[in-house]
Order: sequence, then C-alpha cells, then structure tokens
Amino acid sequence: MPTPLLRPWITDDATALRSAVATSPDLVTQLPVDALGDDAACAAFITDHLATPSKYERALAIAVDGEAVGNVAIGAIDRRHGTGWISYWLAASARGRGLAARALVTVAARALDPAGDDLFRLELGHRLNNPSSCAVARRAGFVAEGVERAKLAYGSERFDVETHARLRTDPAPSTAPLEVAAAAW
Repeated sequence: MPTPLLRPWITDDATALRSAVATSPDLVTQLPVDALGDDAACAAFITDHLATPSKYERALAIAVDGEAVGNVAIGAIDRRHGTGWISYWLAASARGRGLAARALVTVAARALDPAGDDLFRLELGHRLNNPSSCAVARRAGFVAEGVERAKLAYGSERFDVETHARLRTDPAPSTAPLEVAAAAW
C-alpha cells in the first residue's frame, strides 16, 4: 500500500501539478489553469505560491510514494482573532482514498494546537454543487455553518458556497491523520 504524507512543495513537482490540472477539470476553479500550461510555468507557480510559507499562509503537498497528488493550505491567517482559511484539492487519480480528509485533519490539528500556530478557528468553503468536498470537510471535523449566496464567480456563472469551521475546542474527528515529513511544519 502506498504511503501518503504531507511535505513541502518542490519545483520537481511541476510535472505532477501540470498533470493534476490537465486531468482534473474541476481544478479550474482552484488554480490559475491558463498559467499552468507547461512544466516551467508550474515550477514558477510552486516557487511563487506553494513552496514559500509565511506567517500568513502555508501550503503542503499531499504526496503518495513521493509524487504530489494534492494540496492542503492555510491562508488568510489573522493572528489577532486566531482565525485562518483552509483549502484543499486532489488530482482526480488520488480521490476516493480519504487523503483530503486526512490532510485536513493533520493540518487542522497542528494549526489549532495552542503550542503551535495559536489559531482558534479554521474556516473552509465549498461550492454547493460539490458534495464530495462537503463530505471531506465533515470527515475532518468541520461543521457546516451556512451558505453564502453567489459568493464565487467562474466565467459568467456564480456559485453558492457552504462555509464550514472547526474550532480548537471541537472534539477531534475519528479520521486518522497523515504523516508529516520532517521540517514540513
């Protein structure tokens, strides 16, 4: 059985990122697909957006046997209020194995640990027409809080978004976490 883990993004993941985008049409809503048409563009995207953590955001590759098959990230960190926005995606070939939920559980546990990032609340949102993403959020212990009408626009179409949140004080979900590579967090 392949061993999944969370690790930093590296420019060598460019081919895997390009492949994920090419084979997962729904990633058009998550990634700048037009700019990711070749390995050089994907390597630049990794360098500029995924491989450089800051005090306000951090992204980790979800890797299986060394190959990046997805991403989990925290952004919009507000230290004053102890909040952050978490997002995730998987290549079509990696779906259905619980990897996204396990990645969310892992990152949320670390981010909500008082000894870690000192966040109290993590939020995420998914389009209402994406029930699989809703199932991932629920398995990772994120509670649905409401619908934001016509929040996202892709092309000429607008989408309602259901917001979920997980608080430091919420019970831990039963979903098993992923291993995290050394120095990834």
